Amino acid sequence: MSDHRPGRTTPPRPLDVESLFPALAAHRRTATRLHPRPGTPGPHDSHVGGPMLWPADEPWPVCTTPHRRAPGPGPLPLVALAQLHARDVPDLPAGPDGCDLLQVFWCPFDAHGPTGYGMYTHLRWRRAAEVRAPAAEPPAPGTVGFDGYLPEPCVLHPERITEYPYIELLTGELGAAVEEWEDAQEEAAYEAEEAAAESAEDGDEPWLPTYQCDLSVAPGWKVGGHAAWNLTGPGTMDCEACGCPTELLLTVATTEWQSDRTSWIPLEDGPMSPTGVVVGNHGKLNVFACPRDPSHPHGFSVQ
Repeated sequence: MSDHRPGRTTPPRPLDVESLFPALAAHRRTATRLHPRPGTPGPHDSHVGGPMLWPADEPWPVCTTPHRRAPGPGPLPLVALAQLHARDVPDLPAGPDGCDLLQVFWCPFDAHGPTGYGMYTHLRWRRAAEVRAPAAEPPAPGTVGFDGYLPEPCVLHPERITEYPYIELLTGELGAAVEEWEDAQEEAAYEAEEAAAESAEDGDEPWLPTYQCDLSVAPGWKVGGHAAWNLTGPGTMDCEACGCPTELLLTVATTEWQSDRTSWIPLEDGPMSPTGVVVGNHGKLNVFACPRDPSHPHGFSVQ
C-alpha cells in the first residue's frame, strides 16, 4: 500500500480494562481495523470494492443458485467485495500452502441456504506473486437484488488494536465481575442524566464507558480479534471438516461505528458508512476460519 496515505488512529480506550479485571489478560487478542475510506485502489492494493488481482486465464467465480428476481440468466458472476494482502494486514493469517492474498466475493442476491433468503460468500486464497497477467476488467453481474451488495471502491488504512471477548462469553467469577461493573456504569450514567435534566443544564449528555461498547470488541471492518454476537447471542462456530473451534477471520460491517460506540471513531475523521455495503438489517458478517487447516471450509454468521 502507498506510504503517503494518511493513517487512522483509534483513540486510547477510556479505561485500562486489564487494570480493572486482570483476568482479562488471558483473553486478550489483537485485531486489525481496516478503516476503509473512499479512494481509487488498484489491483495490487488491499481494498474494498476495487479491482482484484485476478489471473486473466482463470475463470471468475460465479453463483449457480437460481435467483427468483433474476429468472433466465445462467450462472451470475460474483461481486468483488474485498482483497487483503498479508503484507498490509498484520492479523491476516497465512492461507493454505502459504498463500498471502485473500480475495472475498459475494452474490448480489439473497437467495441461498436453507431458508432461500441467505447470503452466499466465497473466499479465495492465492499467492500474489504468481499472478503475472491480471485480468483487465471483472465481469459485471448484470443485475443485482440489493444495492447493499455493491461496495464503493475504498482504500484501507490498517491499524492494529487490542480486543477482549464479547461480554456474554465471559464466564465464572470474571463474567460476574464484569457484568456487575457494567450494571453499575449504566446505573451511574442514568442517574447523571436524570440529575442533568432536573437542573436544566445545557451541554453534552453524561457519558460513562462500558465494557460492551468501549472496552471489548471494536466495530467496523476488521481482521482477527473477537466476534460480536449482538443479534443472536453467543454462539459457537466449529470447523465442519475437523470439528475444532474456528477463529474470527474477517468482519464485514455496514457501519464503522454506532451511536453507542463513538469512542471508536478515529482521531483523524470518519464517514460512518464509507463502503456503501449493507449486511442483513444493517449489521455485520463474521467470517470464521479453521486454525488447524486454512483450507477447511469457512464459517459465516450475520449479526
